[in-house]
Amino acid sequence: MQHYHYIFTGSGLSALMTVYEMMISGKFQNHSILLIDENPKKTNDRTWCFWDENDAFSKITTKKWNSALFADAQFHRDLELHPYHYKMVRGLDFYSLVFDLISKQNNIHFLHQKVIDFQEMGKHCVVKTESQSFTCNQILNSIYTPELVKNQSKYPLLQQHFIGWFIKSKEAVFNENQVTFMDFSVEQRGNTRFMYVLPTSPTEALLEYTLFSADLLPKKEYETEIKNYIQKLGIAEYEIVEKEQGNIPMTSYPFWKHNSKNIINIGSVGGWTKASTGYTFKNTIKKSKQLVGFLSSKSDFRKFHKKDKFWFYDLLFLDVLYKRNDLGSSVFSSLFKKGNPTLIFKFLDEETSFSEDLQVMLKCPKSLFIKALFGRLF
Repeated sequence: MQHYHYIFTGSGLSALMTVYEMMISGKFQNHSILLIDENPKKTNDRTWCFWDENDAFSKITTKKWNSALFADAQFHRDLELHPYHYKMVRGLDFYSLVFDLISKQNNIHFLHQKVIDFQEMGKHCVVKTESQSFTCNQILNSIYTPELVKNQSKYPLLQQHFIGWFIKSKEAVFNENQVTFMDFSVEQRGNTRFMYVLPTSPTEALLEYTLFSADLLPKKEYETEIKNYIQKLGIAEYEIVEKEQGNIPMTSYPFWKHNSKNIINIGSVGGWTKASTGYTFKNTIKKSKQLVGFLSSKSDFRKFHKKDKFWFYDLLFLDVLYKRNDLGSSVFSSLFKKGNPTLIFKFLDEETSFSEDLQVMLKCPKSLFIKALFGRLF
């Protein structure tokens, strides 16, 4: 069996971002690396957005905005994002960037196969595909196993699920300088439901009907709501250029407890998704940098994760939203109605001090979160 220093089982965002950080660090040129995935990453299967103060991934940023709109049935507010920019990166552009760099490395290889098993065998690990087996020093796994979370009840699980349409309209109705961050003016129907709009020109935008809830909907329901929203915008004629859909787990389940000395879970199965929002791209940038720094000096993956206050904040938020999913709109509205947008985004980036945390959290409905806190403590 061929042996590698590192094998990535799965080559989604977390795996490719980690390999990208390994390449630009220049510290792993003498380490053999294999990525295995049944998906060749040749299509634009998703869109990522994140807020950023710097020029991260500026070469593949499709669009960026300096302003955002938050709305519900009673009010709307324009959010000035300075010093942040809200950015869009299309999946295919990111895949192309990373795989172009991989093609120039003699030590990194990609195998288009399905992983069927992997395990730690004492001092080495074994990875099996449908037709081959490999050994390695360490495995970085990003293949999500839903049963880990579904087969327990201590940590609530919500889904951020959505269907999005890239449309081109005859009417120029979009403000291309402002993203619609959350529009809760749509019917809630006992859930947390909103529209998310990313305009790239006055006549072009990605519109996503999104829910934070426990259960998915029939496909027709998402698309009916998108059609209704398009009509509400005053658009009579349009074409659908592209469609996308997704389902992101939102949970504070301690995935890191499943790490072993030589196998680490990354991405969604490693808890890299921001549990309270479902945002993935920015968190993955941070986590991959931390992991590459860890690999440069340490080897026991059980020592990588560190639990912090933000993990607990997210846990309380999910407790509230899981038990009272019908109140999601009012919780988010209370936060954004009078809150400082820059401070909120800093808080969601997990970069605030405790005093700043309090400034954000005190904007939320206190009784709901106090009840959740006592539920966790006692």
